[in-house]
Amino acid sequence: MILPALRCPRWSPLLGAAAALLAGCAVGPDFAAPPAPDGARHGASPATTTSAPVPHGQAQRLVDGADVPAQWWSLFGSPALDGAIRTALANSPTLAQAQASLERAQHDYAAAAGIARWPAIDARLDAARQQVNIASMGITAFPSPPPFTLYGASVRVSYVLDLFGAQRRELEGLRAAVDFQRFELEAARLALAANVATAAIREASLRAQIEDTDALVDAQRRQLAIVEQGVALGGTARVEAERQRGELAQTEALLPALARQLAATRHQLAVYLGLPPAAAAEPGVESEAGQAASTANATAVPVFRLAELRLPDTLPVSLPSTLARRRPDIRAAEALLHRASADIGVATANLYPSLTLSASAGTQSRTGGDLFDHLNVWNIAAALVQPVFRGGALRARQRAAEAAYRQALAAHRQAVLQGLREVADALQAVHSDAATLRARAEAAQRADTTLSIVTGQYRLGGVSQLALIDAQRQHRESTLALTRARADRLADSAALLQALGGGWWQAEADPVPDRTGAQASTASR
Repeated sequence: MILPALRCPRWSPLLGAAAALLAGCAVGPDFAAPPAPDGARHGASPATTTSAPVPHGQAQRLVDGADVPAQWWSLFGSPALDGAIRTALANSPTLAQAQASLERAQHDYAAAAGIARWPAIDARLDAARQQVNIASMGITAFPSPPPFTLYGASVRVSYVLDLFGAQRRELEGLRAAVDFQRFELEAARLALAANVATAAIREASLRAQIEDTDALVDAQRRQLAIVEQGVALGGTARVEAERQRGELAQTEALLPALARQLAATRHQLAVYLGLPPAAAAEPGVESEAGQAASTANATAVPVFRLAELRLPDTLPVSLPSTLARRRPDIRAAEALLHRASADIGVATANLYPSLTLSASAGTQSRTGGDLFDHLNVWNIAAALVQPVFRGGALRARQRAAEAAYRQALAAHRQAVLQGLREVADALQAVHSDAATLRARAEAAQRADTTLSIVTGQYRLGGVSQLALIDAQRQHRESTLALTRARADRLADSAALLQALGGGWWQAEADPVPDRTGAQASTASR
């Protein structure tokens, strides 16, 4: 006789639930990165353009969809700038802090992973002096034994089953914290390199402005001398001399401020390079008191000049859809969002039961000599704990985690919008700089042509020396304006490369190691 197959439809859901509990599941949302922004343009200006060549300048092409090189500062063609940035990346205390924060996050992850993935094993030795009063147990026929010493040795093993994924979600959140610190380190590296480049360009611009201003002061002084001579001879009104003195005083007043800005810029450069401000002193400038202290570091901060910085021929411009994957600050915001998502899973799993398994085995003896002769004490235990009443705390924590996720989501969206705005502003600045540089270069060329004509006329006796000096003054003023325009174009090119993410993803991959294996001996303790 063949019996029919046994079917228990009423018990199938329970068996399935039990199987799911034994296999383990992770409650809460599975994280998915927010979608990248759409569109092919960052702002009102076109993403791809070519600026026309200008006198004393060069064409600059913006290439849509191209990648920023990892060492983007090399586009400026300055060995001094390359060396300064490399020194800053190696010596900066700011980067040292970010690196230490990353290592701390890695060790926190390794510690939590060791607890979650492996059972806890503890060995124990103990000795206790005891007194047993058998009369208190109702036994009066025998006297109580004298005090004795009880020795014990045991090994205990315990493990918390991750039935609903609380520990897995916690590890997921800690892994996201590692990613956050890694992107924070990349953001710090990018900001430091950009700060050094900007400070170097600013120093070069200030030096050129000081030179042009000195030349302008010299021209105005010679012009004032001629006017004063004319006043003394009675051929020029005194008011003209006063006007010339006022213009000279205004120009001379620019020099102390420029010198102060130059010194402050070099001091800031020294700090970026991890050096004291005294290291920024230039040879022949420092005082005798500080000369001995700064001799070793006098050349540590290089001197930057505008002629030694080359405008990048090509500027890569990534698409808005890829910007969110390449700016380290946006990736850091995404890592925080990932952690907030994992925290929801942890808070949700805390609503469900937790199961702890434990076992221990050992010996007890009244003498230490035979303590390890026999195994006479052992136990196996399982504890299932289901939260019943916590005053609404668990539900409140779940809702708080969900609110924190929404907060992190809004922060991520704000970071994306901020990144898009910075790229759009930098692109507009590059376009405007090209137009400004063309106008300044044309003005400088016309002033140079005028000076050549006036110089020729002066040699032939057609114009006075005052007219020649006035032409020289106008030439110096146009040169000063051109210097500022060139520096602005260099600085805005660096700002665009920074806004695009700095090309850190082009460098050799340096993944965050999973230290749970490498640190197994540490985690076991």
